[in-house]
Amino acid sequence: AATADAKEATEKLQQPSLALPALFSIEYALARMFKSWGLSPVAYVGHSMGEYVAACLAGVFSVRDGLRLVSLRGKLFEQTPPGQMAGVSMPEHDVRAMMPKGLSIAAVNAPDLCVASGPRDLIKSLTTTLTEQEVDWTPIHIDVAAHSSLLEPILEEFRTFCRSINFQAPNTPI
Repeated sequence: AATADAKEATEKLQQPSLALPALFSIEYALARMFKSWGLSPVAYVGHSMGEYVAACLAGVFSVRDGLRLVSLRGKLFEQTPPGQMAGVSMPEHDVRAMMPKGLSIAAVNAPDLCVASGPRDLIKSLTTTLTEQEVDWTPIHIDVAAHSSLLEPILEEFRTFCRSINFQAPNTPI
C-alpha cells in the first residue's frame, strides 16, 4: 500500500497546481532553516520557481503573496495545452539546430546544458533524435511546457493578478 501511495503522490505532484506551491514551500523552508543556523546570505539567486522564493526571501513580497502568486501560476499552467520539458546535455546553439519548429529553449543552465520546452509530440520527436544521436537528456517531471510560447494565453491574467501584489524593493540583492 505504501508503494501505491507513493506512486499516487508522485503523480499528483506533477500537477502544476500542487507542484509549484510545494516547491515554493520547500525552498522557502530550507532557506529559513539555513538562516536559523546562522547562515545569512549576501544575495539570493533562483531560476523559475526559485526566483519567486528569492524575491520573497529578499522582501519583494510577503510569503502569503508569494504563495498566492505560485498557486495562481500553477492553476494557470493547467489551462495551457499539454506540454513537456527535457534537459539536454548540449550547448544551446546545437539544441536549437535540431529542435523541431514549435519548441522553445526554456533555460540555459550551463554552457553544455539547456532545457527544451513545448508540445509533447515535439519534445518526443526531439528526445527520439537525441537518443538516436546518443545525446544525454532528462525529462523534467512537470506536465507543462514552462518558459515556452504555450504560456502566452495565460500571461494577461497573471499580469492582472500581479498588479494586486504590493511589490517592494529587495532588502537583499537578488
